[in-house]
Formats: sequence, C-alpha cells, structure tokens
Amino acid sequence: MEAALGLLRRMPPKQSETALSALLSLLPQHSSDLLSQVDLPLQVLRDAESRKDFILCEYNRDADSYRSPWSNKYHPPLEDALYPSSELRKLEVEANDIFAIYRDQYYEGGISSVYMWEEDDNEGFVACFLIKKDGSKSGHGRRGCLEEGAWDAIHVIQVGPEEEEMAQYCLTSTIMLSLTTDDEPSGKFGLSGSIRRQMKMELAVAEGHLCNMGRMIEELEGKLRNSLDQVYFGKTREMVCTLRPPAEIVHMRLPDS
Repeated sequence: MEAALGLLRRMPPKQSETALSALLSLLPQHSSDLLSQVDLPLQVLRDAESRKDFILCEYNRDADSYRSPWSNKYHPPLEDALYPSSELRKLEVEANDIFAIYRDQYYEGGISSVYMWEEDDNEGFVACFLIKKDGSKSGHGRRGCLEEGAWDAIHVIQVGPEEEEMAQYCLTSTIMLSLTTDDEPSGKFGLSGSIRRQMKMELAVAEGHLCNMGRMIEELEGKLRNSLDQVYFGKTREMVCTLRPPAEIVHMRLPDS
C-alpha cells in the first residue's frame, strides 16, 4: 500500500487516473484506502437548472451521482441521497458565492465549488473548496496561451466543535499542475506535478468560520504557488539552461578568433 501511494505521488496528474485504475485491479483489498487518499484531476459537469458548471470529486459523490452546490440536486437524480443540514447548507451557499470572488481575483476565470458535510460524530463539519482553471487556448480563462494547461486545487478543512469561542481547523491542500506548450521558438514542452501540504490552527470564531477558513486557504495556497514556482519552474529552468544554454550565453563564452 505504501509503495502504491508513493508511485501515485510521482505520476504526472494526467496519468494518475490510468495508474490508479491499474493499481485497483492489482490491489482490490486496498481499494477504499486508495480511493480515499489519492487525488485525481478534477472533472466538471453542467447543472442545467442553474446553468452553471460545478466540479466533481469524491466529496460531492454518492454512488454514481454528484451533488451540485448551486441547486443542491444530484446529477443524475438519486433517491435517499445524503445532504447537508439546513444550517450547513446555508453556510455552503455563502461559501460558494465568496469563493467565486476569490477565484476570479486570483485566477482570472476558472470554475470553483464548495461542499460541506457533517462529521460522523456530529461534533464538527468538513468543508471542501475546489478550483479548476483551464489555461489552454480553448479554455475558460482570460489569458489562455498554452496548448494544454490545467490547475486543480483541492482544499479540505476539518472544523472541530467550538469550545470557549475557539475552534480547531485542519487544512489539507493539494495542487495539481500540468501544462504543454507547442510553438516555433521552444517546440513542444510539457511539465506536470502535484504538491500537498497541511496546516493546523486554533482560531476564534467571533468573525465566523468562513473568515478563518478563507485566511488559511489564502495563506497556504500562496505558499504552494511559491513552492511550485521554485521546484517545478525554477529547477526546470535551471536544468534546461544548463543543458541547453541560450545562444547569447554561448557566444559570450566562445573565444575571439
């Protein structure tokens, strides 16, 4: 099981679904653990009633149906499905509206969805904040300039019960990035990877759970973006420039004839 998870962490996000399917056939006894611990690239479905797209994931799935955060209905329809309580649903609606503004300001487009559900012991709740940005030329972003490009962000926050006007928050964030360029100067080039980090905090609930969760997501996502820039882009730039230095640097190194 540990080796399987290690392998999946090192697979490009575009190939993770194929790799997971192969591992499920090899390790059927670990299927529940694999499905719960492995993040796959996010998929999108259209809610015909609200005329809005929403993101599909394990956190809004029941059997083979997925619940829309806009209409609170399952697609396709499902009997005896699970729904959040009325109080939590109200918080979920507010979170979707606020997170859409956050997504538009930081990502200049894309699709976002927020889902919430009660813990089994009814002593807290869990919230899942999702963003999918298609940066390709045919995508829904405003600066599509890549042949293919996808940014999938998954933020899952466990919120403990309130005690003396304080609450425990545990945020687990995963970012999956993949891009491909294909132009005359650079040729075809692909880059993909994923990164996961966790943050725990105890915060006062005077300003509300949404304010606390929003600050945590903003802070951790900023750190993840910096890590991706340094690890994936920075290291790749360093290796490429070492193996294939730009022409002007080569000319500078050549002795005069």
